[in-house]
Formats: sequence, structure tokens, C-alpha cells
Amino acid sequence: MIVLTKKLTYCVIGAGNGGIAMAGYLAMLGYKVNLYNRTLEKLIPLMKDPVIYLTGEENGYGVLNKVTNSMEEAIDDVDIIMVTIPAIGHYNIAKEMAPYIKNDQIIILNPGRTGGALEVYETLLRERNKNNIIVAEAQTFIYASRATSYNSAHIFKSKREVTLAAIPATKTNYVLELINEAYPQFIPAKDVLETSINNYGAIFHPAPTLLNSGHIERCAPFEYYTEGITPSIGNFLEKIDRERMELGRILQVETLSAAEWLKETYGSKGDNIYEAVQNNSGYKGLQAPQGLQIRYIYEDVPYGLVPMESMAHSLGMKTPAITSIINIAQFMTNRDFRKEGRTADRLGLDGLSITEMHMLARGGTIVKRRLEEVV
Repeated sequence: MIVLTKKLTYCVIGAGNGGIAMAGYLAMLGYKVNLYNRTLEKLIPLMKDPVIYLTGEENGYGVLNKVTNSMEEAIDDVDIIMVTIPAIGHYNIAKEMAPYIKNDQIIILNPGRTGGALEVYETLLRERNKNNIIVAEAQTFIYASRATSYNSAHIFKSKREVTLAAIPATKTNYVLELINEAYPQFIPAKDVLETSINNYGAIFHPAPTLLNSGHIERCAPFEYYTEGITPSIGNFLEKIDRERMELGRILQVETLSAAEWLKETYGSKGDNIYEAVQNNSGYKGLQAPQGLQIRYIYEDVPYGLVPMESMAHSLGMKTPAITSIINIAQFMTNRDFRKEGRTADRLGLDGLSITEMHMLARGGTIVKRRLEEVV
């Protein structure tokens, strides 16, 4: 058990798989934790009995300080706001927070997917007309976990390392100093372009889901990673991953291949994605979703692959593998994910030089100039 040296207070936004696990863990450590969810019905049992039970890698329970669907109550007088909702809700949650966010409060997107911190930061600037906000994003979610009921979660495995960056980038180490007591796994990235391009959910979620869609749609039980990622699907993921890494090279961002990331994160070894997935104990037992109305498509395509494709195309790079998955997703769902999602233009990156993109990602002069234009 960690001995707390500072009485930080947290608010966890979202009572889904990740939110229940994170809120329960932080409360179990002794932190004062508020839990927010927009849908009241999901919270009523926890309002009556605000205890979350954890099993798996972590065993125990945490007592929540407050459970509410009022954003004003949820973030009032807390130090750190951990956003665990899907990226599709980041824009709206930023608008909802804007009237109540106070100086020195820190927002952390868990994770930001691709471009999350940029979107939330600019939304808060536009809504609040102030430039004293810290928005950070994690490159991925800290746990492989599933909520097992309204008040319990099973943590299959914690990731050994997760990169994190803040806007402004000068605040990254400050954010880490605060949260490393609870989560020493978080390490610094240079800026949010690095965390965004190293979005491995975009590699491991949309393609395996779409390529296993027949089984998933008829709710056939199978382990999503170990059974759903076959050698041929793994080969396709390698092609998507190479395009992601080439985009990172052009953007002068440090990247790890997906297979290397599995080794660094889970200690899982393999010469390729397929082998590394099969050797990952953290993926054992993780079942495939039941049905296709899931974030693996509706989050990871428009908020993961679409911004990667858009940024690549704005820089003159072709992305045949990434583009093919976006197209398949659109054909199957009758949705225009390129219109719905984060594009280079929507993120303010279109037309910028590589240097200017990093200035924007680090909260430099371009952000200040754009803020002046807004006000």
C-alpha cells in the first residue's frame, strides 16, 4: 500500500470499464475521489453505497467521496480530473467543464487517442478565454480492465510504462510529480504529438474488430486478442503500424513499433505483432465485445485512424492500409467518420510546418496567437 505524502483529490469522469477501475484503485489507495457520469441511472446504486471492489492484479476496495452527475459538484475543489470516457465525448465534456474549471486544476485524458489534448485545450481556451489551463493526455489507458458490475472491476494487467504529455509542455514534469505517487508507470513524452502518434489503440482495435465482425455481431464468444488476432490479421496490423511509424518519422516524433510496445508495456516478446500478442499474459481472458456498436469502431476510427490519415495526407504521405480500414468501417456502418472525426484542419494542424505543429502541441506562440484571434 502506498503511503500518501500529499492529500491530492481526484475526480474520475466516466463510470465505464476504465473509470470504475481507476476510481476504485485511487480510492483504495486513500485518495479522496469523486466519480462523475452523465447518465444518472448508472450511478444510482453507487450513490446508495459508494464502494468499488477490485479483483485481479489489484484486490481490495475503495470508498468514494462523492458520486454525481453534476459536473459542477464533481470537479469542485479537486486537484486532478481524470477523464476516462471515449474520445468521442472529449469535446462535449470540455464544454461542460468550462464554466467550472478553476486555476491550477489539471485535466488528464486517459487516453487522448489522437489529438485529444489539442482538441480539449483549444475548446477550453475558446470557452473560457483564458490561457492558464493544463490539459494532459496519456498515450494509452493504464489498465487492461473490465467493469464486472456497477461497483466492481477486474484489472487483468497494469501497463509497465505509459507516456504522458501536457499542454503547455513545460508542465509535463509538474503533472508527473503529482500523479507518480499513485501511478509511477507514467513517464514523460516530449509533447502531445508524440503521445497522439503512439496511439496503439488505433492499431489493435479497429482492424481486428472489423475483420472478426461476423463473430462479434452474432455474439460468438472468443478472446479478442489471442484468438481474434491470427497470423494474417497480425500481418495486416504490421502494415498499419508501419504507416503510423512513417508518419511519426515525418513529424520528428519518437515511435515504437506495436510489437516493441507490447514488450515494453507488458513484457511480451515476439518477432512480430502476432507472436507478441500470443505471449502477452495481460490479454489472456479478455473477451471479444458483444456486437459492433462499440468504441473499437466509433472511437478508434474517427479519433484514432482518421487524424493519422488526415495529418499524413496534409504532409503528402499516402496511407493505403489505414485508409482501407477507414473505408471498410464507413461502408459497414453507413457513417462518414472523416466528417465526424478529428482532421488536421479540426486540430489546427493543417497548413502548419513541422516546427509549427510542435509549437502548437507544446502550447507555444501559435496557441497564444489563436487565442487572441478568438477573443
